[in-house]
Amino acid sequence: MLNRIGHTSKPTAAALAILERARRIVREVDMLMSDVHIDSLSGSLRIGAISTALTGILPSALLLLHEQAPEVKPQIIPGTSSTLYDALSRELIDVAIIVQPPFEIPKRFRWQLLQREPLMLVSSKPLEQDVNATLMSEPYISYDPNSWGGRLAEQYLTDHHLAPNQLLELDGIEAISLLVKGKMGVSLLPQWTGLASLSDELVLTSVKGDYDRHVILIARSHALKDQLMQLLINTLAR
Repeated sequence: MLNRIGHTSKPTAAALAILERARRIVREVDMLMSDVHIDSLSGSLRIGAISTALTGILPSALLLLHEQAPEVKPQIIPGTSSTLYDALSRELIDVAIIVQPPFEIPKRFRWQLLQREPLMLVSSKPLEQDVNATLMSEPYISYDPNSWGGRLAEQYLTDHHLAPNQLLELDGIEAISLLVKGKMGVSLLPQWTGLASLSDELVLTSVKGDYDRHVILIARSHALKDQLMQLLINTLAR
């Protein structure tokens, strides 16, 4: 079901039409292979993960997963929360570690809260004034308000009627942390696990109110065996 064009081949329209079904069949066969092992978990596992999970909770969880289920073969797919949610919906991945969406999660998914990350004012030196005054007097590095995590920082600014002098806008909070460390400005960021490695060089100041970023594990309802889903929850929540 290929069309030959010169020295290359491209799939026909008919081949593209059955591609998603073929992927689903391959995945079902893989799950059947896993079901053969009644006393152990096995098979491939496509895990989507946001960048802060890749440098935070995921590495140690993968070690525990390997120790407890060595026949499970994880494949890690990085991405943003929205792109990974889309990939999960399209059955391109099996499970994802993402920021909780700003909408109700459909019943076709099952999910579990992994972490609550409080919003912090991140600076390179101790504050000489309160949080809001600091935001208005220092260059501000914005956590992209279009991202699911960044909307919480933007909500804080809106709720407190603040319009800081924005230096730049980024979606990567690791990069923002390094810029703050380099004394380029201040930012509002969730207290993600990786911040601990920079704690000697950054000052974290809590903000008032409920602006926590919720990091969740989410999967299609029937994509994973219950034992594997629970094992993932247990290893990631440690």
